[in-house]
Amino acid sequence: MNKSLRQLFTAVLVLFVILGLSTTIITAVRADELNADGRNARAIYHTYGVPRGSILASDGTVLAKSEASNDSFKYQRSYADGTVYAPVTGYYSVSQGAGPGIESSRNTLLNGESDALFWERFKSVLSGSENTGATIETSINPKLQSLAYKLLGDFDGAVVVNEPKTGRILAMASTPSYDPNTLATHNTADANKAYQQLVGDDANPMLNRTISQLYPPGSTFKTVVMAAALESGKYDLDTQIPAGATYTLPGTATDLINSSTAGAGTNGKISLQDALAYSSNTAFAQLGVALGADKINAMAEKFGYGSRITVDGTTSTGTPMTSVAAKFPSGESDDRIALASIGQGDNLTTPLQNLLIASAVANDGVLMKPTLVDRVRSSDLSVISETKSEVMSKTFSTSTADKLTTAMESVITKEYPELQIDGVKVAAKTGTAQIGSANQAIDGWIIGFAPADNPKVAVSVVVHNTDLYGSLVAGPIMKSLIEEALKQ
Repeated sequence: MNKSLRQLFTAVLVLFVILGLSTTIITAVRADELNADGRNARAIYHTYGVPRGSILASDGTVLAKSEASNDSFKYQRSYADGTVYAPVTGYYSVSQGAGPGIESSRNTLLNGESDALFWERFKSVLSGSENTGATIETSINPKLQSLAYKLLGDFDGAVVVNEPKTGRILAMASTPSYDPNTLATHNTADANKAYQQLVGDDANPMLNRTISQLYPPGSTFKTVVMAAALESGKYDLDTQIPAGATYTLPGTATDLINSSTAGAGTNGKISLQDALAYSSNTAFAQLGVALGADKINAMAEKFGYGSRITVDGTTSTGTPMTSVAAKFPSGESDDRIALASIGQGDNLTTPLQNLLIASAVANDGVLMKPTLVDRVRSSDLSVISETKSEVMSKTFSTSTADKLTTAMESVITKEYPELQIDGVKVAAKTGTAQIGSANQAIDGWIIGFAPADNPKVAVSVVVHNTDLYGSLVAGPIMKSLIEEALKQ
């Protein structure tokens, strides 16, 4: 072979190597990146060219589905009662992809690309049939979900309901809400316009307030402080602790007062049980200082404070649905610890986190991991995966749980008898957190469970920026939801 032919052969060989490498990089190494690129129209058409799996409620009610359409995208995503279930389903948009909710947390299962669906894809290739995404069966109870949304009405707020013994979430409502159908349109311009309007809305309707919004917990946090006190072994329900009509925050000239005269106790003292029943600010502020930030923070962390709590999904199924982390201050001065101990100051939580506190008390101190999906089925209805109840933490002893339950029952019987339910023992704790630059508004809270002697359901409710106490604005919502839950 002469020199010219060798050079030509070498050049051709190099070009083939370059072609092979570039093809490998494009089809394998950068495949996921290119598929996810919003400019890749081929990927979009491929995604909409197969029926995306359905999302169902616990009774089989269809919350989201894909139906054949008469356009180039082939399948149209639709949502039943979209505004009611938006925090649960999220959205799937031709312009934005999968948005927060199950559409995102179970995306690879819904679109049929999950490794768990390999054999289904293989069979569809052999048979020439259409590849179909998996069906996601949630734990959501439609009656409770619809009622929660209805009761929130025009409020800015959130409701979360679960089964304390399993962690299954039965309702997750957030208001104001949005309609995912406006984002699911195949008209890209309309989808983009709807999205921009939603993200630009000052009311923030796309925010899932149950897991993604932090609020001061107000007096609901006193259950955590009481748990820390009981677990220390130095306190019992009848232990007399300092209270009084006012309490001057350490190192300041600021006086705390109580919302009722009963919270002051007698001669500056009150029993631990009555301190919770009458929500004594002066008692719990002093108790928090006496216990110290470390003990309270350690107890709060057992409930999930300081951690992002995963509600659904993994990185292999999509983008996990996680809560923002609740915060309790550490290394602060005693005046800040006093405020944080009554759920004010630098203490911030989510409605989900507050639900976990009630659930742990209801379940003898055993906190179950919150879950939103019961099972996943393939197109032939075989079960791909089924969620099993899992312990998240052992927060405190059964004895402490029993004492907290007794105290939370007395909140209803002694202070808020209007929230009692005939024939049912209810355990709860209200909260009225002052917000705004001049404390001119309120975040109204309640957490609770029932029946107190055999808990079936736990509830967390917050109404933001109101002028009513938690007992008045959130209390009736909790009562109605418990009544509905116990009918079923």
